[in-house]
Amino acid sequence: MKQKKIPMRTCVVTKEKYPKKELIRIVRDNLGNVSVDLTGKANGKGAYLKKSKEVIEMAKKTKILEKYLEVLVPDNIYETLEKSISK
Repeated sequence: MKQKKIPMRTCVVTKEKYPKKELIRIVRDNLGNVSVDLTGKANGKGAYLKKSKEVIEMAKKTKILEKYLEVLVPDNIYETLEKSISK
């Protein structure tokens, strides 16, 4: 039987590859709105972060999401990310 392919994505902070389900996707739509995409299927430019408080803090400190998404990322996005990993 053929083995199912596991989609791999790269964390923008650590540059390590992980299965897509182990990462959180942050997406910018064509209007410039930024949101946390828990389904992983929203339309727009996406960036992936490892589900780790340290990685989220590093992303906020270095503003790496703003570089990847090419738009200003509001602080409430980082708060939403922290809440989503603490569940």
